[in-house]
Amino acid sequence: MFDADTLALLRTILDEVCGQIDQYQTATRAHVAAQILAAAGRDMTPDNIREAGMNALKSAPAMRR
Repeated sequence: MFDADTLALLRTILDEVCGQIDQYQTATRAHVAAQILAAAGRDMTPDNIREAGMNALKSAPAMRR
């Protein structure tokens, strides 16, 4: 489990990475969040975690309505 400071950092990174997507694209946001958590679990730097989030956003499955 992550401490409060780390969780705040991860949430900030998630908000930065997902800032341009529609708030209702919850599947995309969940995909990015999972990749950010996985990167954080590997003791990566904040820049590496942010990059993992950006890569996840690029590879997120497209949702069609």
